[in-house]
Amino acid sequence: MTHVLVIGGGVGGLATALLAARRGHTAELFERDTRAPGTALDRDFFGWRRPAVPQATQPHVLLGAARKVLRDELPDVYAEMLRLGARERHELDWFDVRPPARPGDEDLVMIQTRRILLESALATALRAEPGVVARYGEPVTGLTTEPGVRVTGLTTEAGSYPGDLVVDAGGRRGGVERWLSAAGCRPSVVERHRTGLAYFCRWYRLPEGMAEGPRRPWAVTGGTFAGCAVFPADNRVFAVTLIVHTGDTTRSALRDPAVFEAAARCFPPGAAWLGLGAEPLSGVLATASLDNRWSALVDEQGPVVTGLVPVGDAITHTNPTLGQGTSLALWAACRVAGTAHRDPGSERFAADHHAWAVRTLKPWFDFQVGVDAAVGERFATMAARTGTARETAALFDCALEDPEVMRARARVRHLADPPEQAYADPEVRARVARWLAARPDYAPNAAGPDRAEWEKLTEG
Repeated sequence: MTHVLVIGGGVGGLATALLAARRGHTAELFERDTRAPGTALDRDFFGWRRPAVPQATQPHVLLGAARKVLRDELPDVYAEMLRLGARERHELDWFDVRPPARPGDEDLVMIQTRRILLESALATALRAEPGVVARYGEPVTGLTTEPGVRVTGLTTEAGSYPGDLVVDAGGRRGGVERWLSAAGCRPSVVERHRTGLAYFCRWYRLPEGMAEGPRRPWAVTGGTFAGCAVFPADNRVFAVTLIVHTGDTTRSALRDPAVFEAAARCFPPGAAWLGLGAEPLSGVLATASLDNRWSALVDEQGPVVTGLVPVGDAITHTNPTLGQGTSLALWAACRVAGTAHRDPGSERFAADHHAWAVRTLKPWFDFQVGVDAAVGERFATMAARTGTARETAALFDCALEDPEVMRARARVRHLADPPEQAYADPEVRARVARWLAARPDYAPNAAGPDRAEWEKLTEG
């Protein structure tokens, strides 16, 4: 039995503690906030001030990869989310008639929900788990270490807590890097890519008696300088998000709800959903300066520390455009829980965890970096896609008409197949080529306002 100390009570921390306990270990979770998520969903979502979790009120989707972990490893959490109002949507239900099933199609399902439902369901399960102690309102202030550097526990203002393994689930700014430096540890190896994207989101609720919004148009539209996305969630709630470049001069105007709605209605998904008479539930919530950040506790000499491993944003923080974050965090939580018995304070354990992360998480991080670079460049230059970029865009548009291409797209979207595998399939490539050949005048990202219209809408 291993005693696991978890820093941070977000999704990654809650899942790690819960999964570790269910694998026969004991766990203590330390969270700076004084309270756990409850079941008063709207109160917690809109009224709970959480400065350490700025993404808490931004839209989330749980991809098929996250759903599979919940369904297979935490079925009670999965059931509780559905009871609380989360909804499921199969990607192939975009078509009027779903194509004949193939193996793996059962995992091409997203859970449409706000983040608070997942946190609430995890916290409910954690409270009932006998092998876990959750210490809310007790932030970690440092690490206890032995020469080497080996982490042997952590400290709070209340005292010291020894453990066999410390898990950093404290996010990008949790303090662990600072504490390791103070202990004489070599620095972690950080790879960072700026996205140059800013997000403006507003929450709404569908009218009474309307359980679902429109199935069409597709919920994400990207123009040459701005994009719009709709995120259906739980209990008739949905979010509309506008995306622009951080250097766009019209950016600040989008904080005005009237300007925001006028701009959102210029895009097909925004117009379709806002035309339903939905009730606004929030002001415009802005977030920017996001980056993709990979942090490794192994350098060319080997592990820089033992007895401590990162999960969630502490190892790979990905910009939310692809919705990968929760899935990657749950994968890491499962990995820790399933391996915590293997001499967790050893160099071998630290090296193996890093190798697993590089093999399993890093490819999806790199994919996110590539996607964001393309979007950021397009928004910054306001240039239409040409050449290979045009062909890539055609794949996504072709998928809206061709079930086989949609299946390939969905397998990448839900982290079932890497893009270099799914998109290189000869049949998929042939279908996209035929689709593109039949449309010689195809122009990607043609939906939405032109720049003159956009500037007029946002001039105030």
